[in-house]
Amino acid sequence: MLQQLDPLILKRATEWATSPIFDKDTQNEIATLLEKKDTKSLSDRFYRDLELGTGGLRGILGAGTAYMNLYNIRKATTALALHMKTQFPGQPLSVALSYDSRNFSRFFAERAVEVLAHHGIHSLLTTEMRPVPFLSFMVRKYHCHAGICITASHNPPAYNGYKVYWQDGAQLTPPHDQHMIEQYNALTDYGALAYLPLTEVEKAELLTHVGAELDEAYYEKAMRYSFHKEGREGVSLVYTPIHGTGIFVVPPVLERFGFHHVSIVESQKTPDGNFPTVKSPNPEEPSAWEHALVLAKEKRADLVFATDPDSDRIGVLARKGEDYVRLNGNQIGALLTEYVLASLQEKGELPENALMVTTIVTSDLQRDIATSHNVHSEQTLTGFKWIGDRIEAYESGRRTPYRQFICGGEESFGFLAGTFIRDKDAVLSCALFAEMCAYHRTKGHSILDVLDQLFLQHGVYHETLSTFTREGKEGAEEIKRAMANMRRHLPTSLGGFSVMEVYDYKNRTKLHLRSGKTEALELPVSDVLQLVLENGSKVSIRPSGTEPKIKIYLSVKRAANLVTREALPQIKEELALLASQIEAEFLAGLKFT
Repeated sequence: MLQQLDPLILKRATEWATSPIFDKDTQNEIATLLEKKDTKSLSDRFYRDLELGTGGLRGILGAGTAYMNLYNIRKATTALALHMKTQFPGQPLSVALSYDSRNFSRFFAERAVEVLAHHGIHSLLTTEMRPVPFLSFMVRKYHCHAGICITASHNPPAYNGYKVYWQDGAQLTPPHDQHMIEQYNALTDYGALAYLPLTEVEKAELLTHVGAELDEAYYEKAMRYSFHKEGREGVSLVYTPIHGTGIFVVPPVLERFGFHHVSIVESQKTPDGNFPTVKSPNPEEPSAWEHALVLAKEKRADLVFATDPDSDRIGVLARKGEDYVRLNGNQIGALLTEYVLASLQEKGELPENALMVTTIVTSDLQRDIATSHNVHSEQTLTGFKWIGDRIEAYESGRRTPYRQFICGGEESFGFLAGTFIRDKDAVLSCALFAEMCAYHRTKGHSILDVLDQLFLQHGVYHETLSTFTREGKEGAEEIKRAMANMRRHLPTSLGGFSVMEVYDYKNRTKLHLRSGKTEALELPVSDVLQLVLENGSKVSIRPSGTEPKIKIYLSVKRAANLVTREALPQIKEELALLASQIEAEFLAGLKFT
């Protein structure tokens, strides 16, 4: 059976099973697979090197070049150290590090510290696990040159990852991501990845532990985004961190915002990288809410919040009678955008050069809301790092005239208010959402009432997301084939509506199907296709940058002039039916072979 393996894969596996470069546990893990002649597992572990993407590393935990382990942590950290030295020659350098509740997260963070110390780089490491938004804030607060957060965000328990940040507190963007990737790809000898043992790092005074002072500084900044104090005592909340870092920081923020009736889901309160109560610790997944929903009904809570393990994603359930409605990321973002912009406008604090930023797969409802407040809006590629990059582009003068970022969001349950953080922040978003609920209750309106009012004002939007998982070497090839097939066989109509425009961000072109004319796109290269139909509906398809998945985003709309309050329930049903029809037709053309 082993003879059927690619010779390079067999060579790599044999080396990992026998070379003294690797620890005994690693050797035994691969040796066992060789003894079992488990060609599929060996192929998945060694068919490639674990890719350092534009957002860092993410992979299944285990031994192998394609898996997440201490050797690839050392490789990535060496690449970061080498890149920093080229960017800041001769300067004393520092890196902020935090980690989430996943298995091996603290261990990986300490291994990164060891590599940085070998290169003479000072590390600031959180004493306990802390979420992504705190890492982003930490980079900025302590004027670090870069940051690392050990997390795989919302991925299933088998995964861990390594997010890399630059000195502005945002994840790496060009040219820094490409330069680091080049350094990483050039490192082919695991045995040459030098590090200083942790005990020696302490002696060399190259490590500072960061504790409660970081939390207090964050809370102080967050409180500046509290707009209304009325009605808070009457709001009942349920919160689940889904075994993640949010337990340390979300309840304190809610308390400081004046919300004292917060019930924590006990079964999901304890940080645990095995996430024993869920299949995936992702608030996008309906199954992740089962435990929280039981407590919510018991307490008759007004809102239920869930955050993923690194607390950058916020999920929300809103009470409707005796049951609860799960809001999607587009709806959460739209409600928060309206609340922030309207509150600033009401207080006379909304600047004339205000900016709101979303991504190309996010609902246009957020842009409609910005326009209604005379706020300029822009779109970036998928991934919150591009929103962070847009903020920095204006603040650095790379993009003119200057615009002041107020807030922004993406469909994948991410929102950011202000600029003291440069990544999506579920911690402050929980407090803002609770405050928004309290404020509207004093006006006699529920959160769902407010959402309906947005639909009446701007048009009714209905969005869906479909995902297809394809693991391992074969899966990666299938995803590539699916994207190539879709480009070769683009649909000309969906749901009875003609396709008018095709945005191909891989080729950076916009095609007008009726005229055949093309025009260039401004945004960077990304493997995304977006189809715009004659009724304004949009279908987008892209491989995930962090998971072995291909994602299809769908947005359908009924214009505001065709919407009445009486017809709203029926219109919602009609749009859901239309979305199902368009999705079914599009998926019929999705070929993985």
